[in-house]
Amino acid sequence: MSSNKELTTLGLHLPSDPRWVDLTQYSLEDILSDHAYCEQKAASSCISLIQMFPDKTRLVEEVAPVVTEEWGHFRLVIAELKKRGLQLGFQRKDEYVNAILQFTIKGGSKEDRLLDQLLLCALIEARSCERFKLLSQNLEEESLRDFYHHFMVSEAGHYRMFIELAEHYFDSKKVRVRWQEFLDYEAGIVKNLKPRGDRMH
Repeated sequence: MSSNKELTTLGLHLPSDPRWVDLTQYSLEDILSDHAYCEQKAASSCISLIQMFPDKTRLVEEVAPVVTEEWGHFRLVIAELKKRGLQLGFQRKDEYVNAILQFTIKGGSKEDRLLDQLLLCALIEARSCERFKLLSQNLEEESLRDFYHHFMVSEAGHYRMFIELAEHYFDSKKVRVRWQEFLDYEAGIVKNLKPRGDRMH
């Protein structure tokens, strides 16, 4: 993001490499394809949350509409590809998300896994929001800037929802401590990952 204040709003400790936006403009087909799969995976993650924790009524009620929204985003990106005469490419490995997944609790209690899943989703939404903001501010084509502004606003809402769900189900101090651990770990990932113009993350 463009300021430390905006990073603080999302909780992120480190901004994205500013070279990333320039790199995305070399192959619009690649970045749109990766974006489409990110939306698809976001919908799948929300479905998985509901399947794993159907007893959490507030979670089910708030996450269910996001499934529809994320799938709608997938369709919007597909439509953008079609409009430009571009093809949806094959899904590629998401090094960023895979690296964060290594940090989540694999064993432990079901409650601990719920907290980690909520914070994982919040973190990915926050970073996606930051990336969409960069695109909405810096892409050369005005229609694409507007296109990504829409996604930026949506991801910010999803980020807040996941944080609020975590605070609803868990002690606020526990949430803050674990959230900071996620943010510290994520900053290390962002620092060490080489910026790629064919990846959203």
